[in-house]
Amino acid sequence: MRATARLVLVALLLALAGCDAAEPPPPPAPLSPQWKQLTLPVPPGPPGRVLVRDAIRCGQAWYVAGGVRTPAGDTRPALWRTTDPAAATGWTAAPVDTVNDYYAIRSVIYALGCRAGLVAAIGAKSGGAHGNPRVRTFYARTDGTLVAVPSTDFELYGGGRQVSVNRIAGGGPGGWLIAGNRAGGATVWTSPDATEFTIHEDLAPLANSPDLITTSGDTVAVPTGWVVTGGGRARDRIDRDPYVWTSADAAAWTRVPLPGTPEDEQTQRIARTPDGLVALGTAGTAFAAWRGDLTGAAGWSGATKFGDTGTGAVAGVDGFAMLEAAGRLVVATVGAEGHRLWTGDLRGNDWHSVATPVQVGPGGDTAVSVGGAGDILLLLTDDGSDSGIWVSQFPTA
Repeated sequence: MRATARLVLVALLLALAGCDAAEPPPPPAPLSPQWKQLTLPVPPGPPGRVLVRDAIRCGQAWYVAGGVRTPAGDTRPALWRTTDPAAATGWTAAPVDTVNDYYAIRSVIYALGCRAGLVAAIGAKSGGAHGNPRVRTFYARTDGTLVAVPSTDFELYGGGRQVSVNRIAGGGPGGWLIAGNRAGGATVWTSPDATEFTIHEDLAPLANSPDLITTSGDTVAVPTGWVVTGGGRARDRIDRDPYVWTSADAAAWTRVPLPGTPEDEQTQRIARTPDGLVALGTAGTAFAAWRGDLTGAAGWSGATKFGDTGTGAVAGVDGFAMLEAAGRLVVATVGAEGHRLWTGDLRGNDWHSVATPVQVGPGGDTAVSVGGAGDILLLLTDDGSDSGIWVSQFPTA
């Protein structure tokens, strides 16, 4: 009897040991940059709350874009600039010429691009009978003034086929490209100098086809032309698959499927790194990164997952910074638990969470984004009542 009891006890201990061995290791502690809070001057005009939405290093300067909201709820566009290499001092408000355009005057800038040391931007203000975003673009003169492009064609960004105007990039063939969506699917706009854009919608195979509904989120210039990132949903399914599109001239496009699974997956942002391209988005209930070669046409890996999108919320990747000197990508995401930062290597692997100086929950009035270059990271936060801008030299360990 005693021998039997001992055998039972040994078996129980072995079973418990097996359970302990099967437990996953705890996640690594978040990386903790030494954040320094900055103060942006309120641009000329009525006093109000600063709104920050996007950041970029372009030429020899750093830029932060957004706007100002007055206590009465009025908004106006704003752009800030500094030539401090560490982005820690010297921030000034750049002049903005809204050319007396009704919606340009009221726009908040949410996307920045760079070409040949000059920025261009996209802004919007909701309005009209249906409250849709009224989109305006802006270009920079050589004297540093940001100038709005007045509305001459309501159907260029709006109208009955309006969906979204997402991101802008410079440096590819023909100058500038905007990625977005219309009722007919993924759409691009092009311009040689950002002073006037031409729409290219219903363009096969970028747009919808009889068997696929497409969306685009971002674009990047590459040595072979342009790459647009997004997703597609087969008309007989409810889940999306990840895609990119490549073009040598922004006129003829090739659709490239990324390795996918039966889960809902789409790419929303795309980063060009020294190791190739990294497309960023969601895969199932996680955020994800796919790696491809520098052309975007080949070499795409399956999704490397990180984080948790949660349930009951629209989740996605809102921004990224490519820190070549630090060898890291930093990604801003939003999910059911709010806005978070993550860092991976330049191949889209080795993901860790990044501690932030403030916590921003989910919600339509909140925003978090990042910008960076070298080993300098800018963090932009807006919790719906207060905005913040923070800078850090990114830690390498």
